[in-house]
Amino acid sequence: MGKINWYKYASPASFYGLAGKLIPGFATLSVVLFIIGLYISFFVAPTDAQQGEAYRIIFIHVPAAWMSMFIYVVMAAYSGIGLAFNTRLSAMMASSLAPTGALFAAIALFTGSFWGKPMWGAWWVWDARLTSQLILFFLYVGYISLQAAIDDPRRSDRASALIALVGVVNVPIIYFSVKWWNTLHQGASISFTKAPTMAYTMVAGMLIMAAACWMYTIAVALYRVRIIILERERHSVWVSELMEKIK
Repeated sequence: MGKINWYKYASPASFYGLAGKLIPGFATLSVVLFIIGLYISFFVAPTDAQQGEAYRIIFIHVPAAWMSMFIYVVMAAYSGIGLAFNTRLSAMMASSLAPTGALFAAIALFTGSFWGKPMWGAWWVWDARLTSQLILFFLYVGYISLQAAIDDPRRSDRASALIALVGVVNVPIIYFSVKWWNTLHQGASISFTKAPTMAYTMVAGMLIMAAACWMYTIAVALYRVRIIILERERHSVWVSELMEKIK
């Protein structure tokens, strides 16, 4: 059995076909994991002794917040690779991730407000973590808006890559804000250095929901990057041949 030449998939033409084969698997996994995760989160996990049933929103809020931060880091990494090595596919992948990252950032803010109202008595407070999460959402919006405002893909990739690289400093600020400042927001729900303080069914539900968000992100990013590839490579011979086959 020969080795797979992964370098060939750095080409948009080669990656287009690979992405098409991977999308169904990741999409199916995301649906299955979402069903399992939501069932555990809302029907199996016990009621919290202090927060009651209202705590269940964390099964959506926490994975969304995790993904909003991690997607931005991955997006910034792709942007950096694109700037350093002038790789077209890296910039395309960064572009394909941005809308999903913005979606998760918005979900984290929205669900956080619903959790904050019964817990804090207010929909919004200018807490360090909430404010830095809002900044993350604006960074996503700025990245997407800048790409849409510049017609030349090369120029838009370079300009938006700078936003991604400069803005990535906000991610550790979000993560460590509850340690650096006296905030209303509770600390980390799950720690790698400490035993979980919540029931294991709660932890399982949260981790499965996070995995579902991962699978969804990969599937949607691959679907979106295929569209971006077709748009940017529309003058290439292989795209013309593909369009002829579709017709």
